[in-house]
Amino acid sequence: MANPFKDMSVFMQALVAVAVVVVLVALGVYLPFSPIQQTRESFDQAVRERDRLSQEVTQLQVYKNRYGELKQQMEALTKQLDTLKTIVPEEKELDEFIRQLQGAAAAANVQVRRLTALAVTPKELYYEMPFDVQVDGPYFSILDFFGRLGRLSRIINVGDLTFADTERGVRYTTRPGTTVQGNFTATTFFTKPSDAGKAPPKPGGR
Repeated sequence: MANPFKDMSVFMQALVAVAVVVVLVALGVYLPFSPIQQTRESFDQAVRERDRLSQEVTQLQVYKNRYGELKQQMEALTKQLDTLKTIVPEEKELDEFIRQLQGAAAAANVQVRRLTALAVTPKELYYEMPFDVQVDGPYFSILDFFGRLGRLSRIINVGDLTFADTERGVRYTTRPGTTVQGNFTATTFFTKPSDAGKAPPKPGGR
């Protein structure tokens, strides 16, 4: 049987060969399951994944640039929280309160005669811890004592203040220079109940 391809001229054989190659390449590129098509799809998927990761890196770069700022803000807030815990502690810290009160009295040359704990009063976000206090000493020393209470790190409010002459009805020996007796209510605050974990009950709650 005659071979038509062999009967063609060299030029026509070259054209046929080129056409066959083009067809084979086209089939390799466009057939769904051809190796070339699978490689092309893998490449396109890799490009899309690269673009997605690039976008994520760009977004994370913003947070990286703000990390220093956020860290400074966190440190500042931590210091503020520590300060607030000193002003209004979580626990009663009764011993520390008495130590501060006695220290202010001693520094002002005032004698604390009575310190009686009263009922703790719950508020919405904190507790009030009042004390009935009696002090005596020179008038200006007592004023200095109240000034020192106002400068303590812990909040101590003074209320129901009354003065009396120490020469009237005093049953104890006073120090030289003592002229005034002061009676008042000293109230301090804390935020955490003694049984721990529960929030302060709201006034009127059951």
